[in-house]
Amino acid sequence: MPQDPMDFEWSYWIEWGRERILWLLAGHLLVSQVSRLLVEKYKPWCLMAYGMAACWLLLGIRGFAVILLHATVSFAVAQFQLSLLTWLCSLILLSTLRIPAVEEAKRKWYDTENDYYLLLFTVSVRCLFCTSFSLEYCWHGRAQKSSHSFLWMLAYVFYYPMFHNGPLMNFDEFSKQMRRQEAFSLKTNLCVLIVGVIRIFFWWCLAELMIHLMYIHALCSSAPPLESASYWALSGLALAQVLFFYVKYLVLYGVPALLLQMDGLKPPALPCCVSLMHSFTKMWRSFDVGLHRFLVRYIYVPMGGSQSSLLGTLFSTALTFAFVSYWHGGQSYLWYWGALNWLGVIVENAVKRILSISVIEDLI
Repeated sequence: MPQDPMDFEWSYWIEWGRERILWLLAGHLLVSQVSRLLVEKYKPWCLMAYGMAACWLLLGIRGFAVILLHATVSFAVAQFQLSLLTWLCSLILLSTLRIPAVEEAKRKWYDTENDYYLLLFTVSVRCLFCTSFSLEYCWHGRAQKSSHSFLWMLAYVFYYPMFHNGPLMNFDEFSKQMRRQEAFSLKTNLCVLIVGVIRIFFWWCLAELMIHLMYIHALCSSAPPLESASYWALSGLALAQVLFFYVKYLVLYGVPALLLQMDGLKPPALPCCVSLMHSFTKMWRSFDVGLHRFLVRYIYVPMGGSQSSLLGTLFSTALTFAFVSYWHGGQSYLWYWGALNWLGVIVENAVKRILSISVIEDLI
C-alpha cells in the first residue's frame, strides 16, 4: 500500500537514516563503548574526532568548514564575555542561512536538494549549540577555563547523536555529565540497548502504519476534503496530525536519546503524549524538553521571566516565541504560529492568576 508522501520531515529523515545516518550512529556507539571500556578519560575527544569525521563524510569538506567556522566565530566573540554581543553574533550567523546568494552558493556544493537540506538543518541546530556554549562561557569562562576551552566546544558541537536534528542539551549539562566517570558495565548497557531498540522499533512501526493507512497529511493539504468535512471530522484530523507528530518525535528523538544513555549521559525526556496535554504551558514544557530548557535558561530568565513586572513577563515571553519562530525559518506562517502560542500562554497564565485570588477560590 502506498504511503502518504506529504509529511516531508518523516520521509526525509527515514530516507537519510536508511542510507547513512543509522550506520554512522552505529559507528558512534561502537567508538563510545570501546572508549568507555579502555580509555574513559579520553572519551570526549574520541567522540569529538568521530563526530568530525562523520560530519566530513556526510556534508563534505565545505559543509564541515561551515560548521567549524560557525563554532570558531562564536568562540571568538564569546571571549568578550558580553551576553548581548554573543546573541547578536548568533542571530547574524543564523541569518546567513536565509540570504538567497549564500543559499544558492551552498546548493552548488551538492548534487541533490536533500544533501543541501541536510547541511541547512544541521547548521540550524548547531547554531543553538554554539549559542549555549558561548553564553555559558560568558557567565563562567574566566573561572572555569579548562571546562570552557575551544576543545570542549568542539566536543559539544560535533557530538554526533544530537548532530543533525537534536534533541538539544545545554552545554552546562553536557559538560558535567561527559566529565563524570562512572562504573562501566557492558552487560547493563547491552540490556539498555536491546530494550531501547525494541521500543523505538515499536514506535517506528506505529508511525509507518499511520503514514500508510490514515493519509492525514494528504487530506489536510487538499482544500476540497476539508471544505466538505464536518467540524467533528476536522477536529479528528487535527488530533490525528498532532498524534502523528508525537509518535514521529518519539522515533526521531528516541534514537539519539538511547545513544546518550549508552554514553553515560542523561538525555532530555522524550515528548509527552499530546492526548494528555490540556495547556499551552505544559505543551511547551514537556514536548521538546531540551528546547524548552534552552529557551528558559538563555532567553526567558535573563530577560526577567516571571520574576519581573507584568509588562516584563509579557516581553520576555514574546521574545522567547519570536526567537522560536525565527529559528524555525521566519516565514510569515511561523510568526502567526508563534504569536498564537504566545497569546495562548498569556491568556492561560492570566486565568490562573485570576483563579488564584482568594475570593474567586472561595467562590469556586
